[in-house]
Amino acid sequence: MLSSVGRKQVTAHVCLYIVNIIVLALSTQVNSFQEYFFVADLFPFGLSIATLVLLSLLLLLDLTLEKSYTGRPQFEIGFFGIIAIFWLAVNAFSTSRWHQVPMACDAIPADSLDLRTWCKNLQALQVFVWVEWLLICGITLFTARFALSENSKGHKHVFKMPLSRYNRHIQLDGYNRGSEFLQYGKAW
Repeated sequence: MLSSVGRKQVTAHVCLYIVNIIVLALSTQVNSFQEYFFVADLFPFGLSIATLVLLSLLLLLDLTLEKSYTGRPQFEIGFFGIIAIFWLAVNAFSTSRWHQVPMACDAIPADSLDLRTWCKNLQALQVFVWVEWLLICGITLFTARFALSENSKGHKHVFKMPLSRYNRHIQLDGYNRGSEFLQYGKAW
């Protein structure tokens, strides 16, 4: 059973999944027009495939395994942080290479319909790669903020269980045991 924060987390992951599929579709169309030649177009294509596979695996493990480590905040913050860095690098490189493409695709003559369609697909790809990066950063920041705020409220078990099953009112067995050093007390 998913917790309320788990439902929000899964919703955010599904939104990222959908945006990633859109990026994959657009980059496939852009690359097929150019016969997979330009590196600036291949990077979003390759990274969207990698993101799709990794996100599918992350969702599958989190939803099927009750104590999945991949659903814990510390894993997700690291995972999405690394993915965000890769997307930022790819987006910066590709955007700098795409500056030569005209912004007014309708200015392309009507007899070059394939070129006009490619131009519009490339513009849409330019937008969606940045939307995907913003979504990844948002998921990372939300997860970090939520986990740290719960931890500061004394709910230390937030780091011991997947967020999809997190409940602030439960305590994990053995987590609140006292330290063996407490038996010595203050001797001086």
